[in-house]
Amino acid sequence: MNDVRIARIAHPEGVAFAAVHGEGDDLLAVEIADDPSTTPWTDPTFTGRKWPLADVRLLTPFLPPKIVCIGKNYADHAREMGSEVPENPIMFLKPNTAVIGPNAEIKLPAGSGRVDFEGELAVVVGVGGRDIPADRARSSILGYTIANDVTARDQQKADGQWTRAKGHDTFCPLGPWIETEFDPSDVAIRTELDGEVKQDSRTSLLLHDVGELIAYISAVMTLRPLDVILTGTPAGVGPMTAGQTVSVTVEGLGTLTNRVVDR
Repeated sequence: MNDVRIARIAHPEGVAFAAVHGEGDDLLAVEIADDPSTTPWTDPTFTGRKWPLADVRLLTPFLPPKIVCIGKNYADHAREMGSEVPENPIMFLKPNTAVIGPNAEIKLPAGSGRVDFEGELAVVVGVGGRDIPADRARSSILGYTIANDVTARDQQKADGQWTRAKGHDTFCPLGPWIETEFDPSDVAIRTELDGEVKQDSRTSLLLHDVGELIAYISAVMTLRPLDVILTGTPAGVGPMTAGQTVSVTVEGLGTLTNRVVDR
């Protein structure tokens, strides 16, 4: 597949998939004729319709069949959580009902007194498969995007497992688009809360890189097209309150921004 940023947009006449062209403030959404959600690994064709990105609304790029998450994949985050650095990846799932797009609202559940941000690099599966060797992982990847693994920290502690704490509706912002050609080995990852930097790290500090994660996960479960892998969050996680805005930036991918509100 040629290098393309695949987005899903709401435009004046409806909803469409689009390729995002340009840089900086001159971004253009070019409507895709075919459906990348069913054939994401083919080169897109275009309708000819286009809009300045500022004139459309970015939606979550797609609804993943499943979201496989990796916990404590940065040593500094494991330590800040009071844990030893794990030898093997810690794997858990988030439901796809948790997914929201750029600028959508993260809704704080009434039953939690502390909800944290966790900025992460996300991998989007292309062809997928089972028992994928780490050295062939690249061929199974469609691209990369940004995620926020929102977590009700008090519920995580109380339950002793993570399903409720990480599974609330709106607890998996994804976007702003899928970048199909991207080297994830050493890029900056940063989370800001109301403009203040809270997390500032690099993906080179991942304990288990993308290839290792795909090999580990696919030895357990089959990866399907458009499944998403959240690769883990670095140190600096912390609470969000209603009225605040959280932004996760991954160098080369863009920024995912969401406002926090009470449910």
